[in-house]
Formats: sequence, structure tokens, C-alpha cells
Amino acid sequence: MSLLREKFKVSPVYARVAPFVIFLVLTFCQGSFGETGTYWFYLAKTLAGAWLIWEMRPFVEEMRWAFSWEAVVVGIVVFVMWVGIDPFYPHPKQSGPDWNPRAFFGPDSALAWAFMGIRVLGLTFVVPPLEEVFWRSFLYRWFVRTDFQNMPFARFHPTSFLVTAALFGSEHHQWLAGILCGFAYQWLVLRKNRIGDAITAHAITNFLLGIYVCWKGAWQFF
Repeated sequence: MSLLREKFKVSPVYARVAPFVIFLVLTFCQGSFGETGTYWFYLAKTLAGAWLIWEMRPFVEEMRWAFSWEAVVVGIVVFVMWVGIDPFYPHPKQSGPDWNPRAFFGPDSALAWAFMGIRVLGLTFVVPPLEEVFWRSFLYRWFVRTDFQNMPFARFHPTSFLVTAALFGSEHHQWLAGILCGFAYQWLVLRKNRIGDAITAHAITNFLLGIYVCWKGAWQFF
């Protein structure tokens, strides 16, 4: 067993927090290697995220995708909301150029299409499990009790509900959409008493957003 798996096995907190933190640190480093390096670094980050999910999966029992009509509806509604309200509230100034492989590599470049595909795949299959395990499984419950595993997913705690969504929103450039998104995904967890539906809804939202960005050239969402 690898050293990382050993740590995941002995510490429920480490198993849920470390993968998210590692992925977040990699995200912050993404723009530090020049514009070309940004795209290749995103590929490396996505592969690292997939590997982290593989390593943590045996020790995070709740990290199981679940399909329900509520998850589909929430995923679609959050996507529509995310795009729809964007012009109507202020955003912090973004540092650096937009992530736009078609402009950088050329609109018909194979590399441009490859990196767009990688981005959509990463958003759909890597980001949702890592984020939902951290925000909805760990942090929401840990704010209520440090032995968080003994807290049912269906327990509503108003302060934790608000604080977790606010922190989730602060992680995103579209902060207001992120807060409302956090409310929606947490509602799914409370309703279903599991995080699998939130993972699915998150994946649907991100997939639709990724397709929309690539189709419309709305690179500010990336």
C-alpha cells in the first residue's frame, strides 16, 4: 500500500481534505508556467486529480455517484442560473488572460480541440467528486461536530449551511452563482442523505457549462 493510501486509511479527515487541497494548490499554480504551460499544466493537474480520486476511493465510502431526477434537475437549473445571472452582479478582476485554446493554438488546431475536451472531461469527472467530498461530506458536517462521520448527511444545520455555501462561492470567480450553487447541492445532500446525487448534479452543471463555453466562446467561465 502506498504512503498516501496509508495516510488516507488512518485519517478520515486527511482522506477527504488532502486531495481537495492538493488539487486546489495545483489550480493556483496553473498560470505560473507561461501561457503554453497553462494548458499542459491543466492536463497534468487533471491526471493528478483522477489519481487522487483513485487513491482515496477505498477510504471514502460516501464517494459514490448516484442518479436521481432531482440530481438531473438541479444540475440543469444551476447551469442555467450560472450563465443567466452572470451579467447582473460584480465580479473580481481576473488576473491573466482568459483560458482560450482556440485563440492560442488556432481555431482549427487539434491541440485546441484536445485541450477543450480535456477541460470538459476534468470539469465533469474529476472536479465534482473532489469538491463534493470536501465541501458536502467533510466541511459541512465538521463545522457541526468534529467527529463528522457520526453526523447524518440529512441533518440540517443553518449556520453550516450558510457558511459552507459562502466559502464554496468564494472559491469561484462567479461568486454569487457559486453560493447559490452551494445551496442547491447541499439541499440535494440533505434530501437524499448521501452526496452521490450532488456529485451527479455537479457533473451535469459542469458538463453543460463546459459545452456552452466551447460552443459560445464564453471563456470567462473558465
